[in-house]
Amino acid sequence: MTYLTGFHAIEERIKSGGGAGPLLVAKAGPRAREIVDLAVDRKIQVNRVGTHELDRLAPDHRGIALYTEDVGAGNEASLEGFLTGLGEQKDALVVVLDEITDPHNYGAILRSCDQFGADLVITRHRRIAKHAETVAQTSAGAVSWVPVAETPNLPRAVEQLKEADFWVYGADMTGEAVWERDLRGRVAIILGGEGTGISRLLRENCDAMVAIPSKGRIDSLNVSVAAGVLFYELTRQRAKK
Repeated sequence: MTYLTGFHAIEERIKSGGGAGPLLVAKAGPRAREIVDLAVDRKIQVNRVGTHELDRLAPDHRGIALYTEDVGAGNEASLEGFLTGLGEQKDALVVVLDEITDPHNYGAILRSCDQFGADLVITRHRRIAKHAETVAQTSAGAVSWVPVAETPNLPRAVEQLKEADFWVYGADMTGEAVWERDLRGRVAIILGGEGTGISRLLRENCDAMVAIPSKGRIDSLNVSVAAGVLFYELTRQRAKK
């Protein structure tokens, strides 16, 4: 059995329609009661259990836990379906994650994708499945909303994006300042893995490399922080149209 814990993660899973249930409740504080009311409204079964029982089933609980068959299931999508559905849409943002192995970074990136309206995230097939609970909590539930397409072949996925008139930019500290690039239109941003950066094949498929100029004494920004800055710059440029 798999249980989702964390107030935000449970709440957003229920709101997205992905909550299976039952919802187990041991301590009904104000926040837990809000989630119970939401579960009742969405016709999800609510079971009162003892704290010891919940400790056994979901050790990281905060007095509440949602049973789900797949805690890692989010807003699953396919690249082909996404491209078909674009139609005449001119502006689109796709985020390609190349070997992001830290589940906290992955969750934080998904949270930024949700906040800045990314249309699709592409990641390597099932790379983070075993850390799904951490991702759900770190993303504050955004994993339930952000469309994610999993693929075993990221270079081919990037080629498909380029065939659909996407400009592809890789995030790299040696690139040109991100605000020097026009990020309007159909744009894909590739974020490389912690400590390894963007792989050679993906780098060769980039139209350009972009960087966030900084004055710090350490090498670079954390990848999830960099993602938020890059997405903000894209949003800023598009708002000026």
